[in-house]
Amino acid sequence: MDFDDTAEEGIYRAEVRCWLEANAPAVASARSADLDEAARLVRARAWQALKAEAGYARVTWPREWGGGGGTPIQQVIFNQEEARFDVPSGFFGIGLGMCLPTVMKYAEEGTRQRFVAPALRGEQIWCQLFSEPSAGSDAAAVRTRAVRSGDDWIVSGQKVWTTGAHYCDYGLLLTRTDPSVPKHRGLTMFWIDMKAPGVSVRPIHQMTGGSDFNEVYLDQVRIADAQRLGEVGEGWKVAIFTLMNERVEGGKPRGPEIDAVLRLAAQVPHGESTLLGDGAFRARLADWFVQSEGLKYTRFRTMTALSRGLAPGPEASIGKLVAVNRLQDLAHELIEQQDLFGLVCDPARAALDASLQHDFLYAPGLRIAGGTDEILKNIIAERVLGLPPDVRVDKDVSFNALPGSH
Repeated sequence: MDFDDTAEEGIYRAEVRCWLEANAPAVASARSADLDEAARLVRARAWQALKAEAGYARVTWPREWGGGGGTPIQQVIFNQEEARFDVPSGFFGIGLGMCLPTVMKYAEEGTRQRFVAPALRGEQIWCQLFSEPSAGSDAAAVRTRAVRSGDDWIVSGQKVWTTGAHYCDYGLLLTRTDPSVPKHRGLTMFWIDMKAPGVSVRPIHQMTGGSDFNEVYLDQVRIADAQRLGEVGEGWKVAIFTLMNERVEGGKPRGPEIDAVLRLAAQVPHGESTLLGDGAFRARLADWFVQSEGLKYTRFRTMTALSRGLAPGPEASIGKLVAVNRLQDLAHELIEQQDLFGLVCDPARAALDASLQHDFLYAPGLRIAGGTDEILKNIIAERVLGLPPDVRVDKDVSFNALPGSH
């Protein structure tokens, strides 16, 4: 694969850069670190609407859905250029990157017409209701029950670690509709209104000081059968499609760019020189650079597959596994190298706007979200490297016969 821009891609990059230079400064006037969540959300909605109007909100989506009708490589180009500006991000990634592709694939036409374009414009935000207190790494072990009631379903249960549930309008909900069959075959997926009667959201206070994750309780929530995504009992198939897109999103670059790390290292005193003069640190820096380049080109491989009409494959797990561990390692090392000054968390005084301190505290959660390290290693071992699978003694056992299933 040739990683240099073709003539056509060069023209597109120039167009994107021109548009960003004309529009990004208007929403980048205040540093993200200086704003609370509500203010960042207002700014993010405004930026999302601007991008949607110009066809950049989701470059690869069809124009009839409000997308740009472009190629995966054009999406990569836009992401690269957008990263040069301090514009809002984070509120729409789960919805546009994971939930809406599932809606577009499995929902009926009326549902797609209702949700896709408003989500692109930032008018609606989605979350993903998969994990439960007893169904984290084993996503197929969900206990949240959906029981048929005429043309509706009655749903009761609990979800946890739901990112953004406290500000989301809708969500994808994985439920158990048949406990008498093995766990992977008794699941059904729905979309749900997060403001529906019986839905309650409780933010979880995290060690970063924020509350991005939430507990969600569902108490006799009535859901129309028209909200079902896919066939009854085929929720695992729908979930896998969503999770493959989640691994693509999770493998995005995280943490400061290498250039920013170099500038910081050149300012941190170390012995008679600076940290940049320390051979051991330069070796670590080389490792981080190699990892970042590997992540970039692995994502390009995924983009190539997408451009050929293929779904993201299990190799997408590599990106998420490496990106998050790299983030934690890099943040820890740079904080340690600053000695006591590394304890300063004030964005106005700390290096890199205190992003290192936030990244260090947030990274452990990211290592759980979107598939734990251990699960991702199993996926890579079995589905990428072709190694023998783990022994699964519950594979053919009905869910209601498993210990703790009630």
